[in-house]
Amino acid sequence: MNEKWIIRNGELMDPATGRREIGDLYIANGIIVDRAPDDAHVIEAAGLTVMPGLIDLHVHFREPGNETAETIASGSHAAAHGGFTTVVTMPNTRPSVDSPEQVAYAIRQAAAANAVELLPSACITRDRRGKELSDLSALAAAGAAAFTDDGSTVSDDGLMKAAMQQAALLGIPVMDHALDPIMAGNGVLHDGDAARRLNLPGIPSAAEDTVVARDIALAAETGCATHIQHISSRGAVDLIVAAAARGIPVTGEATPHHLALSDADILEDDGNFKMNPPLRSPADRDALIAAILNGGITTMATDHAPHLAALKAKGIRRAPFGVLGLETALGITYQLLVVEHGMDPLDWLRRWTQGPASVLKRPCPTLQAGTRADIVVADLSTPWTIDSSKFLSNSRNTPFGGRRCQGRAVITLKAVRGISSEMS
Repeated sequence: MNEKWIIRNGELMDPATGRREIGDLYIANGIIVDRAPDDAHVIEAAGLTVMPGLIDLHVHFREPGNETAETIASGSHAAAHGGFTTVVTMPNTRPSVDSPEQVAYAIRQAAAANAVELLPSACITRDRRGKELSDLSALAAAGAAAFTDDGSTVSDDGLMKAAMQQAALLGIPVMDHALDPIMAGNGVLHDGDAARRLNLPGIPSAAEDTVVARDIALAAETGCATHIQHISSRGAVDLIVAAAARGIPVTGEATPHHLALSDADILEDDGNFKMNPPLRSPADRDALIAAILNGGITTMATDHAPHLAALKAKGIRRAPFGVLGLETALGITYQLLVVEHGMDPLDWLRRWTQGPASVLKRPCPTLQAGTRADIVVADLSTPWTIDSSKFLSNSRNTPFGGRRCQGRAVITLKAVRGISSEMS
C-alpha cells in the first residue's frame, strides 16, 4: 500500500493499549505514522470505529482441488470484505498441503490475489492419513505457520506425540480438530434433541472431550503450543480452561456458529446447519459464550468452509460438513457478545486480534505509530441483515441468511495490498 492516508474523526480502538477515543489515524507507505502526511487520501470516519484488522486462524480456501466452491483469490476477497487482514488456511485441499511445494503454491496464489496476508498451515501427517509424519522441518522452512490435519484428528497417540515434539523444537503451534472418528462414527448432528427429532445419527460430546484431554496431556509432556480448533462442548471448554490455568500451553477457539447457535435452532432438515463438530446443546453453547466473555477462551475463528449450494441442498444426512464465516463473523459476534451480553468492545476485539496473534506467537495488533497498517474501519452501530447473495465468497452456505446483526466492516486497509471499500 504505497500511498498516504488520513482516517479522520473515527473512534480509534486499540486492543494492545486499551485506547478508545475519537481521533485521526495517519498512514504512509503501509505504516502507521505519528503525523499527517502531505497529499494524503482522506477517509472521513465520523461515526465509525477504526481498529486493527481481524485475524482468522481457521479458514478453508478450496484451492487446489475444488475451486468452484472457493479459490484463494475469492476467499481472500471475502476475508477483506469481512474485516479480516490475516487468515490461516487449512491444508485439506486436493492435493493436501503436505509438501514445501504446496506451501509455496498457497503463498504465491495469495500474493497474486493481493487481498490479505495468507498464512498456510500444513499437514501433520502425509495427505492427512494419520499414518506417517510429514516433513515438518521442511514445511516450516517453506513458510507453514501451523501444523494440523484439520478435518480429522491424528488418532495415533504416539504419532501425535512425535509431531508435537518436533513442532515444539521448531516453535510452530499444532492445531487439532479434536474429534474421535470411531466415537463420531457416521454421526451428522449432536447426539441430542435435534438428532432424535429428525431421526439422524448423533455425535456425542465425548468424541470431542476425550481427544481434547489427550491433546492436553501431550502438550504438558512435550511443551508444544497446542491449539484446539472449533470447540463445541462444555466438557472441552472446562478441560482447556483448567489446563491453561495450570500453565499447560493449550489454547482453544470458538466459532461464531457455535456461539450463536445450538441444536435447538435446527428446526428442519437443512444442510446449512451441518458442521463439524456439530451444533451442540444450549447448555454447551452457554458455556462457550461464558468462556469467551470471561477470557477463559481467548480466541475466535470462523472455520470458513465453503460448499456449493447443490451439495448443501441434499439435506443434513448427505450434505458435506461446514458453513461460511468470513463475511458474517464480525456482525454475528459483535451482536451476540457486545450488544446482547454487554461485553467490553475492546475485549471483543481482542478475541479477534490479540488471541489469534498470541497463538501464532505474534505481538498484539495495534494502532501505534511504526506498526504495519492492517486496518479495518467498521460501523458498529447500524443494524443490518445478512444477505448471502452479496457475499464475495464463491459459495453461499450460511445458517445466518436473513439474520439481523450489528457490526460490519466498511473499509479494510492492508499494508501489503491497498484498500477494500464497502463505503458508498
